[in-house]
Amino acid sequence: MIHTEITGEVAVLRLRHGKANTIDTELCRELADKLAEVERDGRRAVVLTGAGEMFSAGVDLLRLHDGGPRYIAEFLPALSDAFLALFGFPRPVIAAVNGHAIAGGAVLAAACDRRVLNAAHGRIGVTELLVGVPFPLSAMEILRSAFGTSALAELTLLCETYGGEHALARGLADELAEPDDVLPRALELAHQLAAIPPKTFAHTKAQIHRPFHERIAEHRTGDDAHVEQLWSSPESLTAIKSYVDKVLRH
Repeated sequence: MIHTEITGEVAVLRLRHGKANTIDTELCRELADKLAEVERDGRRAVVLTGAGEMFSAGVDLLRLHDGGPRYIAEFLPALSDAFLALFGFPRPVIAAVNGHAIAGGAVLAAACDRRVLNAAHGRIGVTELLVGVPFPLSAMEILRSAFGTSALAELTLLCETYGGEHALARGLADELAEPDDVLPRALELAHQLAAIPPKTFAHTKAQIHRPFHERIAEHRTGDDAHVEQLWSSPESLTAIKSYVDKVLRH
């Protein structure tokens, strides 16, 4: 589901999971494992990108719908663990957003240190509320870290997606690049940041992320339990089914 390509001191992790690179339990666990492997191997930076024309469309809603509460109880902890493995990775991580990064896909991009967006057809947005489910605390704090508290209401409640200059203006992307230049530019940034002494970079990144990690550590247990209840509620499962039937099965 995740293919590793080595370019000098940089590891490119490419999501390859169906046409939309959707997120399920197995992909979450593999992402955490791949990041641990990259760190053990001593690579100095990571580029995260998607195969095909999609970065990631977010959570696999068909799997969620078919699996019901039992699958949700397994999936949500794995999802938060994957987000945190990426967000807490001590070395530089660049998102080469080659196509749409929607919902959980947008959170993956937000967990990276910099985002290079496809200027032609890449859109970023967090649309969970359209499906009828709330954000895990880890996702919300990652979004807060990347985009700021003042932007959270617009991003999460309006459920819009933004491309090109609109994404750039809102800080959802740090740079735009033409389709063929997204990965090369991300690699260039990765090599640039990889030149910083690793312990210096890791300490500075940890300082930046500390308030968000502290809030997650303090509140995750209680909040995750409540989020699981909400995702598994009859109301949410009905909303998920309605979205799947209307959007994904046609």
